[in-house]
Amino acid sequence: MRKWALLIAAIATEVAATLSLRASQDHAAWLVVVVIGYLGAFVLLTLVLRGGMAVGVAYGIWGAMGTASTAVLAAVLFGDAFTWPIAAGIGLIIAGVLLVELGSPAEDAPQ
Repeated sequence: MRKWALLIAAIATEVAATLSLRASQDHAAWLVVVVIGYLGAFVLLTLVLRGGMAVGVAYGIWGAMGTASTAVLAAVLFGDAFTWPIAAGIGLIIAGVLLVELGSPAEDAPQ
């Protein structure tokens, strides 16, 4: 359960950093949040991997959820486009991650 909480935190931190990167186009001070956010996201992702989650699963979920969340939030916060092809692409990414998850061997039960 801890590794899932860490993965959610890694996703949220990466999304915040990416949105801050977009915000830095108007105000350079946001670059501090970008650097701290990406550093934090990779530290959290490392902890997820050390917790035993397979790299393909962790990175796939991190990437897919980060992409989807960033696209939706950028549309809301910055007025970026969110078209049907973008939504379909995000759906395909999520479907691919689900296939990776389903194809991964089950984790060993704690002993």
